[in-house]
Amino acid sequence: MSLNKKQCEEIEGILKTSLRKKFQSYNPEPASMPFHTRLLGSDRLALYSFIHSLSTNFGTAIFEPVAIAIAKNKYKIAKAHTEVGDYIHEKSLFEIQKIIDSLTTATSMPNKVEEIKAIRKVCQDGIKRNVKLTLADIYIEDYDGNIYLFDLKTAKPNAGGFREFKRTLLEWVAAALAFNPGANVSTMIAIPYNPYEPQPYNRWTMRGMLDLNNELKVGSEFWDFLGGEGTYHDLLDCFERVGIEMRDEIDEYFDRYNKTKN
Repeated sequence: MSLNKKQCEEIEGILKTSLRKKFQSYNPEPASMPFHTRLLGSDRLALYSFIHSLSTNFGTAIFEPVAIAIAKNKYKIAKAHTEVGDYIHEKSLFEIQKIIDSLTTATSMPNKVEEIKAIRKVCQDGIKRNVKLTLADIYIEDYDGNIYLFDLKTAKPNAGGFREFKRTLLEWVAAALAFNPGANVSTMIAIPYNPYEPQPYNRWTMRGMLDLNNELKVGSEFWDFLGGEGTYHDLLDCFERVGIEMRDEIDEYFDRYNKTKN
């Protein structure tokens, strides 16, 4: 077992707290759907609406705090919503644009190792440019000083956004190196689960823009990176235990909608 008892208790506490907060704050949209209601029932409609609403903030309300609870047991530093830096040197910005242009036109294939080398060469050259970067959803630093920055995405991110995802990852590198040119920094997209299981994750939409070996971790790759081999399956067990423990509480919450007249 990769997750110890204390971690499991913390994770399960996060899940219970998040669900109960959602129960307290959630109000289904008042839109009238008479045909759907009579066909499916108001309780099923309420459940569908609740799941959809919960899914929209699953990342910040559940996945991020759970990731930190797991990673802090293995790494020196693990924190969420972290500023990477507030300036990048001008020549780094030029280099980033050159990389993006080259990938967009398929002049080159993504190679994160070489891209970081290119940015590192110019990371303190040119005028400092103040920037407002996307916060790193998850910041991890190991005991050797290696830094890992994750941008947490939904299970099926919009394929049209991969160019901007790539830019974010490169800008994080440039900002970290502007502050410390010797830093060993890795920047990645994390996707919490594979919606295509048991089939492999459909990565072809990212190929050509992301270095799939060095810029993407999906499902067990991500969770096992944070906590060690087997973490993903232990985590699923935590979710299942909470679901079983709260089943009556969940049923009671949705039963009120079954009694609502439309």
